[in-house]
Amino acid sequence: MVYQPHMASDFLKTLFYPFESGALDAPGAGSHVLFLGAEPGFRLPQGFEAHLHCVQAFRPHFKALQSAGRTVTPQAEGEGYAMALVLAGRHRGQNELWIAEALERVAPGGTVIVAGGKEDGIASLRKRIDALVPLVDALPKYHGIVFWLHRPDNDGAAEKLRADNPPALVENRFHTAPGMFSFDRIDAGSRLLGENLPAGISGHVADFCAGWGFLAAGVANRFSDIKSLDLYEADFEALEAARRNVPQASGFFWQDLIGEPVERRYDWIVMNPPFHQGRAAEPDIGRRLIETAAKALKPGGRLVMVANRQLPYELVLSSAFSSSQEIARDNRFKVLLARR
Repeated sequence: MVYQPHMASDFLKTLFYPFESGALDAPGAGSHVLFLGAEPGFRLPQGFEAHLHCVQAFRPHFKALQSAGRTVTPQAEGEGYAMALVLAGRHRGQNELWIAEALERVAPGGTVIVAGGKEDGIASLRKRIDALVPLVDALPKYHGIVFWLHRPDNDGAAEKLRADNPPALVENRFHTAPGMFSFDRIDAGSRLLGENLPAGISGHVADFCAGWGFLAAGVANRFSDIKSLDLYEADFEALEAARRNVPQASGFFWQDLIGEPVERRYDWIVMNPPFHQGRAAEPDIGRRLIETAAKALKPGGRLVMVANRQLPYELVLSSAFSSSQEIARDNRFKVLLARR
């Protein structure tokens, strides 16, 4: 459900700094390089002529990389790469799993280069990896750190990283994995919304920002008059988990709800919209998602959503819907119901 991770332009520069500084030779034409966690906006260093295979599961970044002409997939593919780049983010478990993936997919002796921000824990990640595979070198630059290593002859390091970051099972039912929003517990806002879903949800229903499927599962289990249930989510991995967690659903859409139009029309939409862009609150994301929901509802259709209490969504609800009201709240969140 997290809609926008931090923009990593500085850390992209950190990642490519070893080539810029001459500490590493840029990979030449004919070689293949894997780039895990690739984000748009990077510039390849001079002499970097290898074919770059980008991996990005977050739909807006995926589309931006596509538009820039990059080869990009939502999950890693292939093996025998000469080199792998890893742009580390804020999720420790996901970072470690990406490094495991990199070690498994580069050729023996291939180079794995990892960079990230100091505030995001790159120093502890460096220490952790160095204990498993001795690092070749590390450099601080652009408020981050880049370090690199060679794939060892055995796969013990990758196996250890995977064993320490297993898939999760939330409340003995929901399958999730590190890196997904609230992967180890039910998000408090989603729980409040789930406990206060209004009676009468029926017809064609959608869950916007569905995450790994908690709300959609609750809707599917509680309401018998549903004709179809579609899940929309920008995180590919979370949507894949939702396929397993909500087998009753009709459709699964890996989609940027702000940047890509919703083609179907619904009687009901449930939504726990994200409101952060990196560390900063960004209420405009929620406002734009409310407008998207209004357009995707049939006349008389209803939106039920949860939001942080301090976020001023009532104004956009009153302009985009014929009526709206608050139907529940606790000390952190409020549940809003609106009719188109």
